Amino acid sequence: MRFIDWFPYYQDIRQQFGYSTEKDQEAANILSKMIKKKTIDIKVLQRKIAQRHVMAIGAGDSLISNIKFIKKNRKFVKIVADGATQALIENHITPDIVVTDLDGDSLSLRKAERAGAIMVVHSHGDNVEELKKLVPTFRRVIGSTQVMPVENVYNFGGFTDGDRCVFLADEFGAKEIVLVGMEFGDRIGEYSKKMVNNIELKKEKMKVGKRLLEILAKRSHSRLFDTSQRPIRGFTSLTIQYD
Repeated sequence: MRFIDWFPYYQDIRQQFGYSTEKDQEAANILSKMIKKKTIDIKVLQRKIAQRHVMAIGAGDSLISNIKFIKKNRKFVKIVADGATQALIENHITPDIVVTDLDGDSLSLRKAERAGAIMVVHSHGDNVEELKKLVPTFRRVIGSTQVMPVENVYNFGGFTDGDRCVFLADEFGAKEIVLVGMEFGDRIGEYSKKMVNNIELKKEKMKVGKRLLEILAKRSHSRLFDTSQRPIRGFTSLTIQYD
């Protein structure tokens, strides 16, 4: 997504939640310097995603019940949101790409990276300490931001880790994107609860993520599917059937 197209959405989000553009930009600059010698060319994402079948996996309430579905569809590229990484690692599934602002289980994030997952690390004004703590433990990283891109730090669009997975898949031309564990509703998934201090704030953030995906659906060239009971508007419902 072009920054000029994304920025109006960011401005609305900033005003709603009281974020500081200056702090977000400072975090992007800090991440840029940290990963200067360990950044991955984003062409790696292009080769991984373009014209491929992708699962965007979130830490929603249905995640655990869909583990069997994830294991069965091994040919799908698995783009995994922060907290969902722990569930996959515990079930012996290696993510292909992890989209994280580093508030998930740090041990699981490190295990995923060591197993070969591409780490797309997101910077914002509230996670600078996490960046300083965890980024040095990763071998190779792609940086992301919600403000102006800087060297080695990109803005692919999206707000929460979950919807950023989908924006990333769309950005690099996925043929098909299937949402798994992405309810964006009132119930907080087990693997999200572990990192949530303010449930109501989390719900408000999920509403924004859902709204952004509804907007994305109107312009995406990917085929979009949603396995949740209440699919996001613009996504086709996909019912999972087990033998």
